[in-house]
Amino acid sequence: MDNEKKIRLLRADEIECRVSMVSEKGAALLLYKDARVDQNILDETFGIYGWKRELLFMGDALFCTVSIRDENGEWVSKQDVGPPSFSEPVKGSASDAFKRACFNWGIGRELYTAPFIWVPAEKVEIHREKERFVTRDRFRVEKIEYDERQNICGLQIVNQKRVVVYSYSQNAGSHSGQAEDKNKKSADTDRITPMQEKKLKKEMERTGVSEKQVCERYQVSNIKELSKLLGERALEALEKTKDASAA
Repeated sequence: MDNEKKIRLLRADEIECRVSMVSEKGAALLLYKDARVDQNILDETFGIYGWKRELLFMGDALFCTVSIRDENGEWVSKQDVGPPSFSEPVKGSASDAFKRACFNWGIGRELYTAPFIWVPAEKVEIHREKERFVTRDRFRVEKIEYDERQNICGLQIVNQKRVVVYSYSQNAGSHSGQAEDKNKKSADTDRITPMQEKKLKKEMERTGVSEKQVCERYQVSNIKELSKLLGERALEALEKTKDASAA
């Protein structure tokens, strides 16, 4: 690929927040990007004629292939599958498959380095509806900073009233430039080791973060499906998270 065409890091206004879990003690948030952000960055980086996507059903699964034209005019492709969607199944799976394929190209991969985000009950309005807790608060990323390794080292989230509900800062040099992703691609296909899994479970117990939350964040059905790279990122994120007793 042309070395001049480097996929930049996401800006704060391109990152959205979703509530992943609510309890009487607070709410957990996930950071994500939508398909429009992927499209805009592909257009911006490679031009509107420099990329394309294709959808293909294989059995019941919908796969998306995102291809980018290199400096020699050849198409280079990366593919991923969309998980089942219960609302608008085809549209939802198509969108998820596209976003996952764009993750493979490096768009938004830095979101995996965020800490687990917990908003305590005193900073979010929580209601009980039958057997579950819910919140109607809305959240957005106000500020985000990255270190030289493209990891998130600063994060501020506000609610619909622009009140800061979550703030994180790591003592490291930060930037928001357009550095090339340096992760080892080969690590994406290697499963986590038993030692990684043991450390993850220990940190999950310490922080109170559930396996369901970890799996939802990294888009796997169980933690054994995490790659070594994602296992390292999950562990780093948990290590940045406060003890459950302090939350």
